[in-house]
Amino acid sequence: MARTIKKVEFLPKMPKLLNVAAYARVSSGKDAMLHSLSAQVSYYSEKIQKHTGWKYCGVYADEAATGTKDNREQFQKLLEKCRAGSVDLILTKSISRFARNTVTLLETIRELKDLGVDVYFEEQNIHSLSADDSCKLCTGRKPFSKRKSQVANPKRL
Repeated sequence: MARTIKKVEFLPKMPKLLNVAAYARVSSGKDAMLHSLSAQVSYYSEKIQKHTGWKYCGVYADEAATGTKDNREQFQKLLEKCRAGSVDLILTKSISRFARNTVTLLETIRELKDLGVDVYFEEQNIHSLSADDSCKLCTGRKPFSKRKSQVANPKRL
């Protein structure tokens, strides 16, 4: 009895889309700041939706007087989505928009790292999951916030 070998063709695997969200924050309710927040939301919505390898998971935006984690409702919602496994990458403008103090920054980044969620800080060109870049978060945090403070309050120079 002769054996017949039949070649089975498989469909190529579709690449898994990266679940991407963004976070934006302004520190006051002034019209100029609210316009900035609106511009950030539009920018990130468009950026994520245009990227062919990304799935849009929303833009979370807070108007907050401080960068502390507890009083930012949208930030908390974003963290909940990350904990649920719904987000792989968070885009944000800068370290100072994500967190205003080193403790909050490092605690949040560590939690997200444990969840496998990368945070990309555009202004600093830092990915939190990159071994090289994660060191920059620790060493670069103070100069970034100090410079931001000096620009905002020139009398303190």
